[in-house]
Amino acid sequence: MSSLKLLTAGIALAGSLFAGSVYAHAADDIVDTAVKAGSFKTLVTAVKAAGLVDTLKGPGPYTVFAPTDAAFAKLPKATLTSLLKPENKKKLASILTYHVVAGKYDAARITGSGKKKFGLKSVQGSNIAVNLTNGVKVSGAKVIKTDIMTSNGVIHVIDTVMLPPKAAPKHH
Repeated sequence: MSSLKLLTAGIALAGSLFAGSVYAHAADDIVDTAVKAGSFKTLVTAVKAAGLVDTLKGPGPYTVFAPTDAAFAKLPKATLTSLLKPENKKKLASILTYHVVAGKYDAARITGSGKKKFGLKSVQGSNIAVNLTNGVKVSGAKVIKTDIMTSNGVIHVIDTVMLPPKAAPKHH
């Protein structure tokens, strides 16, 4: 239990560090906050290419696990180039909506469940695997910044682009 309290305190401290930073524009929606932050250029480009701007500017609330430009840089260049092509819009939208959860899940709500491992249902439909065993990880991506509050939700910054699990074949 003490490690959970330590983790929660660490997340609270991390959250307070952002309160005075460029990220603290609670009057801005998720998209505008990401644009102003400057470290989500690839994510913003992808959101535009996938046609998700209006959704993420909508009332929400949404929780977004936002990969940084450095996270996108870990993908093979050809993969990213391919995903941004108009003919791959559906696949790109599926990957991006896997980073979004309906509802507002701030760090305290995520870490306060008392569970070390659980799932959050993404807008894409698959569960995001949350693991609190060693820091906070979501589907293998490390959460590196938490609780960037926006007018329509909250952003948590992650270090890796999460890919939705492959859909199991449907049996009829």
